[in-house]
Amino acid sequence: MRPSNPAERKLGELDFVRLGKFTAAGAFPQLADILKEAEVVPPHAIPRDVVTMYSRFVIRDLKLLRRQILVLCYPNDAEPATGFISVLSPAGLALIGLSVGAIARWTGPSEQETVAQIETVMFQPEATGDYVT
Repeated sequence: MRPSNPAERKLGELDFVRLGKFTAAGAFPQLADILKEAEVVPPHAIPRDVVTMYSRFVIRDLKLLRRQILVLCYPNDAEPATGFISVLSPAGLALIGLSVGAIARWTGPSEQETVAQIETVMFQPEATGDYVT
């Protein structure tokens, strides 16, 4: 297990550009910091074990000792009850760009800290070549 380090985040160029639009006019400063510190690579160069936009992945909550399948999405597609979490949510910001084995921490709406490890990436659009649109 290794804690997340902002410098170890990887973002594909397309995700980087799309996410950058949310930071206009100083909005979402935490996302702006992530974008500044992440390694930006061509989509085909993203390792298959990195959480990217619309990746389906498994996390293990290290406090509650339970697993959860999540999909990282844009705010308009978010449905937390079905596992579709917004990249702009505390969990989404903590997980974007991290790879399998990384530990992410975030505080949810109930002010309770979650500590979770990324166990596996089940599906990643870049791994299937779906990064053109």
